[in-house]
Amino acid sequence: MAQAAVTVKEHVFLWEGRDRKGARVKGESRGASESLIKTQLRKQGINPIRIRKKLQLFGSKKKVTAGDIAVFSRQMSTMMSAGVPLVQSLELIGRGNQNPAMAEMVMGIKTNIEGGNSFSESLSRYPLHFDDLFVNLVDAGERSGALETLLDKIAVYKEKTEAIKKKVKKAMTYPTAVLAVAFIVTGILLYFVVPQFEDLFKGFGADLPAFTVMVIAMSRFMQDNWWIVFGVLGGGIFAFVYFYKRSAPMRRFMDRALLKVPVVGDILYKSAVARFARTLSTMFAAGVPLVEALDSVARAAGNIVFLEAIMHMKEQVSTGQQLQLTMQQSGLFPPMATQMVAIGEESGALDEMCAKVAEFYEAEVDNMVDSLSSLLEPMIMAILGVLVGGLVVAMYLPIFQLGQVV
Repeated sequence: MAQAAVTVKEHVFLWEGRDRKGARVKGESRGASESLIKTQLRKQGINPIRIRKKLQLFGSKKKVTAGDIAVFSRQMSTMMSAGVPLVQSLELIGRGNQNPAMAEMVMGIKTNIEGGNSFSESLSRYPLHFDDLFVNLVDAGERSGALETLLDKIAVYKEKTEAIKKKVKKAMTYPTAVLAVAFIVTGILLYFVVPQFEDLFKGFGADLPAFTVMVIAMSRFMQDNWWIVFGVLGGGIFAFVYFYKRSAPMRRFMDRALLKVPVVGDILYKSAVARFARTLSTMFAAGVPLVEALDSVARAAGNIVFLEAIMHMKEQVSTGQQLQLTMQQSGLFPPMATQMVAIGEESGALDEMCAKVAEFYEAEVDNMVDSLSSLLEPMIMAILGVLVGGLVVAMYLPIFQLGQVV
């Protein structure tokens, strides 16, 4: 297995020099230090005259995203399948990448390989972007001489997992955004619009309806204590995110609760099952032992409820139990997935059966997310009607009463 190493900080250097014919040349290269750039240039037959670090403007450097890694996986798979050597593939990808941070990392991997390290060892120097699963699969491909095949499996895995993550994010973002807009509109009405009606009502000389009085009281509270409202709201969101990331009991409670939310819970549940099956299929197809594969599958689960269940399954499998029995005992996996895994274990085609399970549940998630907007439309109308429509009715009730008196 490839061992994780310390991440090497790469920089972009601008250089000037002369080639073997004495002609003046210049360019830019990526490396960990100026001395390393000098060594690289001399290997290329260039005598360096001047080397300086390229200044990066604040905020100009993009981050390396999971999508960038998925694209990188597909590019490497395509190039190596076409017979392009490893170092040349990295050179082409690095030079042609539009994301400076990604290009810098790819060129750093290339430099590490040229320094005598294996591809998997070079990837392990960037643990934030290449997890153990990625590194272990590349290592297995290098050891077996089937790197091109393993890179294709990695590319498929990354593309599928990123696609399902985007679907889940879309499902979670839509209702959250609608609720946020509804509360913002309500706040604006309470702070700016209701006070105008309050001034109008002062000249009526009559008692206001209880509903109107309540809304005016809310408006006054918003005007006098808006900083408390926003402070509590912002502090609550910050505290929730902070403790969710750092507290296992909090994560366990929230992940379990989210799985029970109508519609959204089904999407999260089926996406977790799809991720489990897809990761297990990829690891098992690469020849990784089942116990070791389950360790990587658990870390890729994306839900602490599934993570804990899979780690318990790993302990049971290590004692000799069949995987499908441990899945049944966990009570977390659907019968269809458990049955397919049982068939895969009996036929010796566990990777193929898990891939079919993954494809089925990925399609289920796609269909559910696509229909989510139509399911949420009545809910959205109801929320907006209660919040905004309620305020409008409260403001017009005194006017209606005044019309009846006249």
